[in-house]
Amino acid sequence: MKYRTNRRTGDKISEIGLGSAYMFEAGMAKAVEALQYAYEGGINYYDLAAGDGASFPIYGEAFRDVRKDILYQIHFGADYTNGTYGWSLDLDTIKRSVNRQLRELHTDYIDYGFIHCQDEFSDWETYRKNGVYEYILRLREQGVVRHIGLSSHTPAVIQKIMDDVRVDMLMFSVNPAYDYGQGEYANGGVDERAEIYKRCEKDGIGISVMKPFSGGQLLDAALSPFGKALTIYQCIRYSLDKPGVLTVLPGAQSIDEVKKLLAYYEQPEDTLDYSVVGTFAPPEASGKCVYCNHCKPCPVGIDIGLVNKYYDLAKSGDMLAAEHYRTLEVNAGSCIGCGHCDERCPFGVRQSGRMSEIRDYFN
Repeated sequence: MKYRTNRRTGDKISEIGLGSAYMFEAGMAKAVEALQYAYEGGINYYDLAAGDGASFPIYGEAFRDVRKDILYQIHFGADYTNGTYGWSLDLDTIKRSVNRQLRELHTDYIDYGFIHCQDEFSDWETYRKNGVYEYILRLREQGVVRHIGLSSHTPAVIQKIMDDVRVDMLMFSVNPAYDYGQGEYANGGVDERAEIYKRCEKDGIGISVMKPFSGGQLLDAALSPFGKALTIYQCIRYSLDKPGVLTVLPGAQSIDEVKKLLAYYEQPEDTLDYSVVGTFAPPEASGKCVYCNHCKPCPVGIDIGLVNKYYDLAKSGDMLAAEHYRTLEVNAGSCIGCGHCDERCPFGVRQSGRMSEIRDYFN
């Protein structure tokens, strides 16, 4: 397992985490076994926007003895009053739901208390008017909530909330379907979504990825909006390559499914290569580097994807990215203009020209 550090909180977070939406369907014994196997495999980050309230006793049992070594996302707005998942902006309902979760998880604190599912501007207005956000702040003052998160599918709403309040972690839907305008939660244009990634990287806000497989559609050619299936490993790598992303949160219900996720680290580079998405990228995405590294190897050793990422982030005001660029042993100034990368780029980026642009920018 590899870990990435949330710069806002200092937490070291496993690149692969787990979502909890359907874990309860496996039953107590099988689900506990799967969760403990995940922990033993290095997974330390768990989202608890569960599909059913039956999930919480399962997590409580699985992690009773290792609570201090794992990190929970708990959502203020996910309502389990009727057993299954519901959504609420009512403060009293939210208090009851959170208290139930803490009790059944056998814990007295929340690592990341999430402002839950804010997809409309009106959601945020109501959330604040009803006192829910202030309740999270009070719990943070008491040490019950350690850090504040936000979940949303809508870039414009995310920008608004981040302008209004401090957020330490964002849960965002990241996959090539949504980034290219395909699917129920494909909110925001190509550039609008890219700005979310860049802002999070610039401000040190970690991103935990929900729906990395677009609800499974991307894994089935018959269901995929592109008519071609991707693998779970291509989807995971796609998400992890986005600026700001710390962890991807697929679901799993058994040891075998967890093993399959952990096998990500055993895959050869060609298995992880998702450059095929360039063949169905929309016109507005053409000519924009997505850091996929399909252009490798550069004859002079430039890490072209990384150079592009630092450049894009530096232009957005990320001074840390600019410093990282300047410490590279081989950078855009080393480009010999051979055109190897231009021929290989599936997104139509003229990388040799971009290397010249990047060299001039940093000079």
